[in-house]
Amino acid sequence: MTAKEDGVGTVRPLQRGGWQQFWQQIALPEDHLPSLGASPKKRVLVLSGPTAVGKTALSLQIAKAIGGEIISADSMQVYKGMDIGTAKPSIVEQQEVPHHLLDIRNVRESFNVVDFWKEASEAVEEVFARGHIPILVGGTGFYLHAFLYGPPGGPPSDAGLRRQLEETLEQQGSAFLFAELSRLDPEYARSVSLRDTHKVIRALEIIALSGKKVSSFAKQTNRQPYEARCWFLYRPKEILYERIHERCDEMIRQGFLYEVEALHKEGLADNPCTSMAIGYRQALEFLSSPRSHEDMEHFVYCFKQASRRYAKRQFTWFRKEPLFRWLDLEETQMERALEIILQDFEKPL
Repeated sequence: MTAKEDGVGTVRPLQRGGWQQFWQQIALPEDHLPSLGASPKKRVLVLSGPTAVGKTALSLQIAKAIGGEIISADSMQVYKGMDIGTAKPSIVEQQEVPHHLLDIRNVRESFNVVDFWKEASEAVEEVFARGHIPILVGGTGFYLHAFLYGPPGGPPSDAGLRRQLEETLEQQGSAFLFAELSRLDPEYARSVSLRDTHKVIRALEIIALSGKKVSSFAKQTNRQPYEARCWFLYRPKEILYERIHERCDEMIRQGFLYEVEALHKEGLADNPCTSMAIGYRQALEFLSSPRSHEDMEHFVYCFKQASRRYAKRQFTWFRKEPLFRWLDLEETQMERALEIILQDFEKPL
């Protein structure tokens, strides 16, 4: 899949010497940062992509270049202690660039998409008030969609129920879930396709939690008053999957199982949201097993499989998001990716 195939327009390259001049410009002190153009709207940058693609490294470089502050759009990084398994930015990285929405809940507390919408919106305004640029970074598509278009109608998402629906999707396919939606809410089913799996899952979730049809709830209309420049960073799946496997192995070497064991004592398993998170669910199952060599092998296999499946769902989700331009980090070197995103951010729509 190339950027062109996904409808991404080409970005005009800088002329010889232009990159050095551009870098000197954007590296000026904060009170001399270049104008963001004539647009009356404040401008935010949104970076997403599948797990292990390289979002953190690139976002840190961008933030340093434009005087940005990072707002996490990761549904699990909000929890204290969930550090290794969520690839949370390190303490050093958080000291280099201000971060928001990290470590704001304990593992017993709930956090949903409406909470994210409220707290991310507040964080954005705080960043603007300091004269800095908000950069939303994360792979939770549901959260980013809510930030861009407003919180969803209906009850807040339930992590346990959503996981059950996603497992049903993997085991029985989209046609099965779509048929169920057509039976329960034929009016809404006629407005979506069976390929819109995230809409089908959300609809079934709403029906199950509220006992009402989706069509009885108001649509999202509270779009943010910002000019958002949105990028989906990706790599070819065979390369991405290798990176995912390497990351899982590295997390285990860093003590991921010890992290989960400590969090279990704090109530990790009592929260259906945190206990169903990728890696944490598989680790809890391993910790409750005899912990034999075979159990360990099974844990590693399931951890990597769940991570790959999550990355696949991320690809599927963002193909439906029209504001996001796709950028292949395998074909594009980090410096060039930085250049492309910064050039785009500076030009008017």
